Order: sequence, then C-alpha cells, then structure tokens
Amino acid sequence: MPDNKETLTQTDLMLSMGFVGGEWIPADDGKMLDVTDPASGKIIGRVPDMGAAETQRAIVAAEAALPAWRALAAKERSAVLKRWHALVMDHQEVLAAIMTAEQGKPLAEARGEIAYGASFIEWFAEEAKRVYGDTIPAPRADQRIIVQKHPVGVCGLIIPWNFPSALFHRKVAAALAAGCTVVLKPSEFTPFCAIALAELGRRAGVPAGVLNVVTGMPTGIGRAMMESSAVRKISFTGSTRVGKLLLEQASQTVKKMSLELGGNAPLIVFDDADVKTAVAACMNSKFRNAGQTCVCANRIFVQDGIYDAFSRALTEAVEKLRVGPGDQSDVTIGPLINDAAVAKVERHIADALAKGATVVTGGQRHALGGRYFTPTILRDATAEMELAHDETFGPVAPLFRFKTEAEAIAKANDTQYGLAAYVFTRDIDRMFRLTEALETGMIGVNEGLISNEVAPFGGIKESGLGREGSYHGIEEYLETKYLMISVSLCA
Repeated sequence: MPDNKETLTQTDLMLSMGFVGGEWIPADDGKMLDVTDPASGKIIGRVPDMGAAETQRAIVAAEAALPAWRALAAKERSAVLKRWHALVMDHQEVLAAIMTAEQGKPLAEARGEIAYGASFIEWFAEEAKRVYGDTIPAPRADQRIIVQKHPVGVCGLIIPWNFPSALFHRKVAAALAAGCTVVLKPSEFTPFCAIALAELGRRAGVPAGVLNVVTGMPTGIGRAMMESSAVRKISFTGSTRVGKLLLEQASQTVKKMSLELGGNAPLIVFDDADVKTAVAACMNSKFRNAGQTCVCANRIFVQDGIYDAFSRALTEAVEKLRVGPGDQSDVTIGPLINDAAVAKVERHIADALAKGATVVTGGQRHALGGRYFTPTILRDATAEMELAHDETFGPVAPLFRFKTEAEAIAKANDTQYGLAAYVFTRDIDRMFRLTEALETGMIGVNEGLISNEVAPFGGIKESGLGREGSYHGIEEYLETKYLMISVSLCA
C-alpha cells in the first residue's frame, strides 16, 4: 500500500473548493485557508475562506432543491444513499489517509471511523423507508385523524474536527433520508474530509443543491445560517459555550435544534469489577483519538478496595501506548489538534499537581515535541481540581478515590454535563441502581465503546438536545402534521 503522502498526491478527492448547488466554487474574494497536519505543522492544502455571501447562495440552492428531493419516494432516496455508502467503503483507504493528514489520528482509527461513519449512511438508507405516521381513533364516527411526517426543510449542519467523517454522516445521512436538504460547515481544521465525502455523494447521485459544503471560519457562515428564515433546522456538535449562543440565536426564527455539546464523563470502577475488563474499557474510552472525544472518560472513580490494583494495571497498559505520527503503522496515540489543546492539557496537569495530585506516568510533552503529549495517569485527583469540571480533551486519566456507592453517584453527578457515563461491576442490582441514578444520556456497563448507528447518541443537562443515530435520529429531521378529516363531506 502506498504511504500516506503518496496517497494524498494521487487521489482526486482532495479538492480545494467549496460545493454549492452541485458546483465546486472558490470564495468570492479568492481568500484561502491553510490546512495543516497536526503531526508536523506543515500545510497539506488550502480551502476557500467563505463567508455569509457564499453561505446564503448555498441556502438558496438547498431551498431550490428541496421540493424535488422531498417529493422522491423514500425508496428512491434510499437507493442514492446506498450507492453513497458503497462508494465510501470503496474509498476507505484514501479517506482514512485524508483524515490522518488533517486530523492526526492513527490510520487504524481513521479506517475505523470511515466504516463507522458509513454505517450511518446504510442505516438511514433503510430508515428512510420506515418513516411512519399514525391513524388515531377520532371523537366522532364521521371523523378521521391522520398523523403524517414531513421533512423539516433546509438544514444547517455544523461539525467539529475530532470525528470529521463520522459526524458528517451521522447528520447528513439522517437529513437526506428524511427528505431534507443540507448546508454543511466542516471545521476549518478538517475540511478535506467533508469535501471528499461530498464528492463521493455527487458521484452517487445526490442531486445538485441537496448537499452543499461551505468552508471557512465560523463567524460569517454561522451567522448566515442562524439569520436565514429558510434554514429550519440546525444541528451542531461542539462546545457548550457555542451551543448556548446558537440556541439563543435560533430563537429569532424558532429553528428546530439538535445540540451535541460538552461532556464530563465519569467512569466508575467498583471493588467487584473485573480489573482486566475495566482497564481495557478505560483505554478505549480515555485514550482513543488521544483523548479528544466528547464521550471520553474525563473522571475515573475507583473504589478503595481496588484502587491500587486498578492504578497498576492501567499504568502498565498506558505505558505500552506508542506516540507518533498517525501514518506510522505501530502508532496508537497521535498528536493533539493544535497548540491550544496542548496548552490546556498542561494547564490541567499543573493545576492538579498544585492541588495534591501525583503523576504515575507521563505528565509532560512528548520527546517528539510539537503537539505530541505523553499519555498520563494522575493519582489522588479531587473535585477541587480544574480537570474535575472541565473537559481536558487530551490523554490524561485522573484517578479519583471513593468509598461507597452513594458517594460515587453524588460525585459522578456533580457536573452541569450529562453526556456519557461508564460503570464497572458484577453486581446486577448495583448496575440497575447506578444506571437509574446517573444523570447522563448514555451509559456503558462493563463496556467502554458505546457509539454505534443503531442506538440513540446524545446527552442531557448542558450536554445538549436531541439524539443522533437509531430511529430517533431521523425524527430530528421530521415535522409532525395532524389531519382532521370530516369524511361525511368528502365525495
């Protein structure tokens, strides 16, 4: 197989354009944004720095394409999505190479994300044919009540850099399956993944204007989406701070909103847990994508009786991780996305050490320099530390000690976030008590990987609104219409 750099130079999916109305276009003023490789800091390409004007044209194109796309039979939309799914899987290697180049994650993880993202296309291709309405018994014999589901309309989708393929398809596939049209803004850090996927969608037969991709900095693009009365739905994955701003702005035109925001996931290990299972799950949850995941185990609570054994076993596993460029086959931890991410990890560790934590392993930038950070374990973490309340979004595993079940629940729930949680125990009664008491939208029990296309992904509290994936995911792009029919007056 060719190396990553050779793959990128040979592919015709690395397009330096935005995609509006079925055409590849530059920014109106010709401005471009550099896209860099987090591993080396080198520029891998440039994309248009678009703004409000280009976004408005994309909205117009999506609005014009909406009547024909929503009028298609569900089976016809499904067929387009199935062709798209096949093309994505046929191009898995080159898509993974693009992702590793602009996002930094190891190629094995990138390949997995391409397959995971494609699973949403396949899933929603089938769900398109299962958008059901209702008939309801009416109050009078001469009446009939029918409930129909209709696409919400033009959707503005905003995706982050940490899963640029998976979140593209988790949103786009659901919207298109429902009969909506889309204007999508990828992260300015990882635009090439979205551009490549849009090109494969074009080849699969997604009609002009149904999917539009505008690249650039967030302010102008986001403002155009939020101010447009034609955009009836916004789906955003990102920080709680930005999500709150979008929610406030959406009130001006009363848009339907889906928000997948910050997390502060607790991972709780009880004395009766299987240590090997808990450590393996913790590795998956904590160190995947260098800790840059919204469902990452940010706070690891370990019961007294197993604390030392768990700490030793986790340390042994963490010290086997290999840090380096994601295109090297034996690398398991790539770079962080930018310098600000590295600085935040350093700040959290310094604050924790100042307040009594101790470093078991790691704790500093990697010898490779740049944006690499050594996978880190901290013992004796406490609620007073910054990392107990703010997502680190890096490869740092803080171990908190607890004595009782009630204490674990109280500490786990002591956050404004409520996205994911993880529980490790052999006690079935305790499992049910914990899953009922924890204030999160998703819980893994003796499992560290919880994301898939068939289950509803999303949080509560300040972690967001709505769900993605599963049959719930397509409902986010549908409106409910109720018909009261007086049949006595119908010929």
